[in-house]
Amino acid sequence: MAASTPSLMLQGTGSHVGKSLLVAGLCRAYRNRGIEVRPFKAQNMSNNAAVSESGAEIGRAQALQARAAGVAPTSDMNPVLLKPESETGAQVVIQGKVSGRADARAYHKLKPTLMPAVLESFERLAIDADLVLVEGAGSPAEINLRDGDIANMGFALSASVPVLLVGDIERGGVIASLVGTYALLEDRERALIKGAIVNKFFGDVSLFDDALPVIEEALGAPCLGVVPYFTQAHFLPAEDAVDLDGACTHLVSEGRRTIRITVPRLSRIANFDDLDPLRAEPDVDLTIIEPGRALPGNADLVLLPGSKATRADLAYLRAQGWDIDIAAHIRRGGSLLGLCGGYQMLGKIVADPAGIEGEAGASEGLGYLDVTTQLAGEKRLQAVIGREFESGEEVHGYEMHMGVTDGPDRARPLLELAYGAEGARSDDGKVAGSYVHGIFAADGFRHAYLNRIANRRRSGVLWEARVDETLNALANHLENALDLGQLMEIARGR
Repeated sequence: MAASTPSLMLQGTGSHVGKSLLVAGLCRAYRNRGIEVRPFKAQNMSNNAAVSESGAEIGRAQALQARAAGVAPTSDMNPVLLKPESETGAQVVIQGKVSGRADARAYHKLKPTLMPAVLESFERLAIDADLVLVEGAGSPAEINLRDGDIANMGFALSASVPVLLVGDIERGGVIASLVGTYALLEDRERALIKGAIVNKFFGDVSLFDDALPVIEEALGAPCLGVVPYFTQAHFLPAEDAVDLDGACTHLVSEGRRTIRITVPRLSRIANFDDLDPLRAEPDVDLTIIEPGRALPGNADLVLLPGSKATRADLAYLRAQGWDIDIAAHIRRGGSLLGLCGGYQMLGKIVADPAGIEGEAGASEGLGYLDVTTQLAGEKRLQAVIGREFESGEEVHGYEMHMGVTDGPDRARPLLELAYGAEGARSDDGKVAGSYVHGIFAADGFRHAYLNRIANRRRSGVLWEARVDETLNALANHLENALDLGQLMEIARGR
């Protein structure tokens, strides 16, 4: 029964302190010890999402954690997912299915009604587990969000789960953040704090020894470890678009770069982990262009990524002048690829008569593909496998989109999937679009696609194997920094 399943929750002193990565690494470490472990995050806010085998939508971080645990992702691992569509509103996904839209104030009122679904998912997930590792969201010290909380202490109290507090030393002020967070908690919440972890340490860990007693005295709980910075983290899918801030243009530095890929950073960019396998190629220079900058004139490929609000991002793209840069790119003979929302933008019209993604209406597309899109009907959520028509190479990935795209250029599909033809290409093959996320994770297809842009030698990068190698390295990293036996004892003490 869930009530007796050992469980442990990692809450952070703030966002981006490394909770997702720690849970993923611990999932793999415990799995390597033969323990059936499951990840859980009650509430996530991210436009980087994944689709389960059953067609449920969850946060990308929980899908990665499930992979680390050696199990298929399910909606119970992330029962509430918020997907921002504007500065104040988001699509609300409950137990894997779209429930509706809400602005910040409306969602604050909705939250308390979601706790039964959250606990139901947690209890169902725990039945087959020896250990459930729970990730918090943001910080429990955000007292303005405490009423009706389902993401941090509200959940921990309801499910009686012990909590470890995680601080990020890379940002500076880690002692104050840990002690300050604890000070802002209520007494009953403090009682759940069973230890602290200091994350992302650079240099000689022993230099932090004098700080440990200060933290332990303030929290009344032990500091369970100082985790050195994990330098290979960039090989794993990122959760939030903020992780793109200041990102390097590639993942590896060796080799002579011959293929230049440009990606405009849309305001509601989604599923940007599509880019990771491309960035890993030693001969690819992939640049994410920030607002206010022109798309470079020397690109071989302009890639339009997914978007949570296609029409809004079309307007954003034009406001940046990127449509003019793309037109010049096409005149120079460059290639253009759109994925999901980017695919919709490449057509002639994107219509949203019911206001599914925002204000009802229609927008003129970029017009490089003779197709039109209407946002209507049920959201398409499914894992897919197939092959590329031109190369015959296998592809795999998932679809996650609203609407239907059709038109003459659909007669030249990009992919052949189990259900039929998918995507579209221009007559000269220079412009293409697809709804399938994750296709560049297929090594053969990735090489074939890049080889058409520039004649190249196959790099030998095996993307899926690299992800698993990185998860194993992360597990070993945490084995060396933390006492996993001690963490398990804390989990059993719930």
